[in-house]
Amino acid sequence: MRFPGVFSSGDLNINKQHILENKQNTWLVIVNPHAGSKKCKRDWPEIQRLLKDAGLKIHHIFSERPYHAIEIAKDQIEEKGFDKLIVVGGDGTLNEVVNGIFRQKRIKTQDVTVGMISVGTGNDWGRMYEMPESYKEQVNLLSSGHVFLHDVGKASYCFSEDKQDRYFMNIAGMGYDALVAEKANIMKQKGKGGPVSYLVNVVSGLFQYKSVHLDIHADDKHVFSGKVFTMSIGICKYNGGGMMQLPDAVPDDGLFDITIIRKITKYRIITNIKNLYDGSFVKMWEVEQFTGKKVMVSAKPAHKLYLETDGESLGHSPLHFEVIPRAVRVIVNKKL
Repeated sequence: MRFPGVFSSGDLNINKQHILENKQNTWLVIVNPHAGSKKCKRDWPEIQRLLKDAGLKIHHIFSERPYHAIEIAKDQIEEKGFDKLIVVGGDGTLNEVVNGIFRQKRIKTQDVTVGMISVGTGNDWGRMYEMPESYKEQVNLLSSGHVFLHDVGKASYCFSEDKQDRYFMNIAGMGYDALVAEKANIMKQKGKGGPVSYLVNVVSGLFQYKSVHLDIHADDKHVFSGKVFTMSIGICKYNGGGMMQLPDAVPDDGLFDITIIRKITKYRIITNIKNLYDGSFVKMWEVEQFTGKKVMVSAKPAHKLYLETDGESLGHSPLHFEVIPRAVRVIVNKKL
């Protein structure tokens, strides 16, 4: 089964020289001024200067509202043929741009190159590749970093009565994880985002959430049935501002990594929070791990399992996930 905008990659040999060969082309720079509690708006003049000092020809556009970056990426690729994009923002902005790439029909997704200047509150995707903190070093990566084909996940879910799809390059979280993401997003809107606020919501949300009974299939095999506290499925390792939810994830192996935490006591959660940051929580007896190319998650009819991808709150179960292998080019500091 193929998805719109996705073509067979064949046996592509891609490396950092690709960026050098196309340096004379214009980069589309999509800037989210609200990222990092509006830090991006304050820092954009510096980032713009660094991009120009690096000799990059750029055309920048500011996103003005939620999901606007999806429209910008889609429209600019289709109308003007941009195949090199720079995202200036956070994980949510990167997610929107990736969705725009997959919704356009002019260029093969594998022929679109994406670079990232991280100005968000979590920056979990960049953490996977040990991306530098300084803007200057991040800009330098656009011409000297590793370029490789990155897997992308597709999540299908319900929103009200409609079925919708969302692409993602990092992690989709369900259950408790989705509740915490929603609470964190509300705090972001009030200018109080960041890893610390996320951790605060992890603790406060314990008194609101109840485990949900789930049935999970991976590659058409029934792999789990029971009450689940939280569940993560994804391409990379980190979410929630540095929590290593999927410690064994490989971003170009064509597989989802899946972590489930079964129903668990509040005491066990609080005393093991630190283990989320180094991935050692997977050794707990309440934790199960799986891999798969296709995953289906369903809850009992009386309950709904809510979903977030790359920190963005979406809809609810039934949920279907499918990996699109080696689907988009990314520029990173460290190839895994």
